[in-house]
Amino acid sequence: MTPRLAVAAGVPLALLVALAGCTSTPEPPSPPAPHDPGVPAGQFRLVAFDSCANGLALMKNAAKEYVGPYGFGGGAIPLAGGARAAAGAAEDSAAGSSSREKAPSYSGTNTHEAGVDEPDLVKTDGRRIVTVQQGTVRVVDAASRKLTGELDLATDGDDPVRWGEGSLLLHGDRALVLVRGGWHTAKDFARPAGLASARLMLLDISGAPKKISEYEVDGELVDARQVGDTARVVVRSSPRLDFPYREHGTEKQQVAANKRVIDKATAEDWFPRYAVTTGGTTAKGVLGCERYSRPATYSGTSMVTVLSFTLGADGLGDGDPVGVVADGDTVYSNGSSLYVANDQRWRVMGWLERTNGEPKPEDEVTEIYRFDISRPGRPAYVGSGSVRGWLINQYAMSEWDGHLRVATTSGRTWGEAPKSSSTVYVLRLAGDSMPEVGKVAGLGKGERIYAVRFAGTTGYVVTFRQTDPLYTVDLANPAKPRVAGELKITGYSAYLHPAEPGRVIGVGQEASERGRTQGTQVSLFDVSNLDSPARLAQHHVKSAHSEAEYDPHAFLYWPEDRLLVMPLSVWERDRGGNGALVLRIGDTAISEVGTISHESKVGQPGVGLIRRSLVIGDDLWTVSDSGLMATNMSTLDTQAWLSWS
Repeated sequence: MTPRLAVAAGVPLALLVALAGCTSTPEPPSPPAPHDPGVPAGQFRLVAFDSCANGLALMKNAAKEYVGPYGFGGGAIPLAGGARAAAGAAEDSAAGSSSREKAPSYSGTNTHEAGVDEPDLVKTDGRRIVTVQQGTVRVVDAASRKLTGELDLATDGDDPVRWGEGSLLLHGDRALVLVRGGWHTAKDFARPAGLASARLMLLDISGAPKKISEYEVDGELVDARQVGDTARVVVRSSPRLDFPYREHGTEKQQVAANKRVIDKATAEDWFPRYAVTTGGTTAKGVLGCERYSRPATYSGTSMVTVLSFTLGADGLGDGDPVGVVADGDTVYSNGSSLYVANDQRWRVMGWLERTNGEPKPEDEVTEIYRFDISRPGRPAYVGSGSVRGWLINQYAMSEWDGHLRVATTSGRTWGEAPKSSSTVYVLRLAGDSMPEVGKVAGLGKGERIYAVRFAGTTGYVVTFRQTDPLYTVDLANPAKPRVAGELKITGYSAYLHPAEPGRVIGVGQEASERGRTQGTQVSLFDVSNLDSPARLAQHHVKSAHSEAEYDPHAFLYWPEDRLLVMPLSVWERDRGGNGALVLRIGDTAISEVGTISHESKVGQPGVGLIRRSLVIGDDLWTVSDSGLMATNMSTLDTQAWLSWS
């Protein structure tokens, strides 16, 4: 399997309403026709429901078209008895602490856009390091290299493992803990047993960390972004429908039974509920239908909601929500706009891969919803667009100079003879739609995208199956993109990081000429001339992989010393282990500085798996489930080891 790196140049919704009494509905109209694949990309709009009752009726009618013998399939939030689930920001985070001593230079979370922070398992403001791991928040003083406080987030007998891994956002003396999803027991907020729920906790970290407010909402956390002291949290939820499961009876009978469950559902069964606790007082409510818009075609099986919270406030409030009756998988923000992308892979991929079938054009549409977040408070829904194909992650989107660039792969990527290719679309932000103004197609035929990165008027797209051509595509003129050059190499990059001008770092896997992966590689590309891209250097570690290949938060590049640090796991018969690889990126070469390793927890064999790294002053800090280590950035000598055991 070969990679190629393509380089591309280049209505507020109504107020919250209670839904009790909105269950008597007229006979809904027939569902709208599916997307016409002949319609150009970008011609897609959302509209509000006429009324709460009409909205419920429309969604129930749409849901009955999608329900099967086992429920909604991959798009639904499963219930126990039925449906099955198929660095500017770092500076902002120090605001509010101006009376304290100025922090030394430090690295923040590696984010997509400067000034837009993203949740991660560790944060720093240059004075403190805050981590959340296995249900515990810890605060470390960077100067003394000592643990100053910790907080077990479990309450009322909660099992923290049930809540999964948490992440953090930081602003001044406040930290917001976000947990992607947990499984409730029936006592929790009167939710059905087994229902997924997202949890947010606002902490005061001015001293020993303490919880001051907590917010729970039906659904799963998709992602979040922070600008200044405002956090935007995106949650995906499904109706609380407990479909019956019978071992006897035909599939037709089971579908009929599931449709009867949908018919009996009320608005309170459909829209997400929330509960917020501050100062010992709990307020509960429903995120109402008048806060949601809908596309022309939708399944009714899921909703995506954008919540807004001010981290400097005394509590979290109701989140001031807005949303779309659709799925939501990918979040991107440049600080003034927030985009949520949705596609239908969950509905078609399993069957297509099993049968080696060809995806239909209408199943390969990615819908993109744009919200204006340029001001504090509730976002304004401002427009939508669509493109053919599927995104790999948030890096496949980028807003620049009034345009949204989107990279997708379409066609069959599986089987012996794939029929796929990739496209970079340019959409213009115009009113409530985003029409297509240009595109460059035909990238990586028979391959799929592995990595995308846009930087100003230039972008990069890596596709892979057996070998890796590096395509350069000039998008300086959004209406007339052009292919400028091509570089063929083996292996692929799964993450791309713009470094010095004209240089891009790639992290991924080396591969044989037949596409068999051979271990982690770091590549240094010269892209100063789009007509003639070149790889200047490569560092290859056999039988290895890195978390940075699929999670850019694990990647650290410190330009002052041109140091690259990333987790590395090596698996070979005669050697192996976990650690952090430290490299120096030269003008035309990559040199290894050394590796860092952590002790394992007491009672656990092996070496602690390093997850993250950060810089504060002259210290390079590395984080694992075992603890936190400070090393000298020049010598890699250990300065301090804080064990969590």
